[in-house]
Amino acid sequence: MKNIIAILSIALLFGSCRGTSQATTSKNQKSLFNGKNLDGWTIYGTEKWYVEDGLLVCESGPDAKYGYLGTDKHYKDFELTLEFKQEANGNSGVFVRSTVDGTKVSGWQVEVAPPGHSTGGVYESYGRGWLIKPAPEKDKALRMGEWNTMKIRLVGNKLTSWLNGTEMVTITDDKIGAGEGGVALQIHDGGGIKVRWRNLNITEL
Repeated sequence: MKNIIAILSIALLFGSCRGTSQATTSKNQKSLFNGKNLDGWTIYGTEKWYVEDGLLVCESGPDAKYGYLGTDKHYKDFELTLEFKQEANGNSGVFVRSTVDGTKVSGWQVEVAPPGHSTGGVYESYGRGWLIKPAPEKDKALRMGEWNTMKIRLVGNKLTSWLNGTEMVTITDDKIGAGEGGVALQIHDGGGIKVRWRNLNITEL
């Protein structure tokens, strides 16, 4: 009987600890978009950023220039998940550890683009350019015109991206490791771009 009681006690303790761990993870996750307005974000440039039917929408404006929507808060080590749906030309991206001056961005972009244009790869704007692209066969993970789920994990100098559950790239880079800044979404120049976003959630690590 004593052995049975001891085993039950251990099981209850394990379950309690596991529940605490799950609660902590949930507590640390934060939504970056409230579904109502752009509180917590700053618009850079003249392109269009707005909320429609609970979704965050980016769209080229009449100037057809680069545009950014950046978080007011900086994030260093984190796991970010979001969903995007590309309409028309979907050339966009998610910048990490980024800062924006006018429409000049400093940071690293995880690409969001039409098929054949390296969605999930990492690009350094105004710097070294492409740092890593996904293997061509991974492009099939992208569902153009449908909702896609992207995950970005950035800890220290290591960045990994996933698209719809497929690991796209992993890169270890000292310059990324030294970066400081927030999360920013991009509208590429050239016009004709429209992307919808939802469920932007970040967990600081």
